[in-house]
Amino acid sequence: MRNIQLIDTALEVAPELRISQWFNTPRGMAIDLQSLRGSVVLLQAFEMLCPPCVAYAIPQAAAVHEAFPSSEVAVIGLHTVFEHHEAMTPEALEVFIHEYRVKFPIAVDAPGVQGPVPQTMQAYGLRGTPSLVVLDHVGRIRLHHFGRVDDLRLGGLIGQLRAEAAIAGNCDADGCALPAGR
Repeated sequence: MRNIQLIDTALEVAPELRISQWFNTPRGMAIDLQSLRGSVVLLQAFEMLCPPCVAYAIPQAAAVHEAFPSSEVAVIGLHTVFEHHEAMTPEALEVFIHEYRVKFPIAVDAPGVQGPVPQTMQAYGLRGTPSLVVLDHVGRIRLHHFGRVDDLRLGGLIGQLRAEAAIAGNCDADGCALPAGR
């Protein structure tokens, strides 16, 4: 898509996720973005009753999750319910995750404090679902996109951010060396 919004690298670190429940993590343990520093993070915001989310966003996130080691690219689904709250409960989400065989971690966005819009959705300024946010290895937002993202463009961005992380990991006061094995 031509309207993909790449973000300037000078931006601040992304806000921490505000989550009420986790699925697909060991014993439902929380994941915080600070613990993922060094990895590229793909945050896929979705609602299980959103047709484009089911048709494109979840399969794309699953493909990224399968294509890269989680130590290099961490994929997190963010179930961010801003409508039909009665139908999209954590219990219904658990069934959805099982039926669609979603393997990557899923976070349930904390309910809104003053209205129907959940807290992480507000903190990130998401316009709706699906929304894709990609963080670089230091936690900066490098992509913030509402709607479908072309697979090739997303793959190119992930490759670029992985290369940046590899180079940054091999730099010191004397300069930057190629990553081992290159």
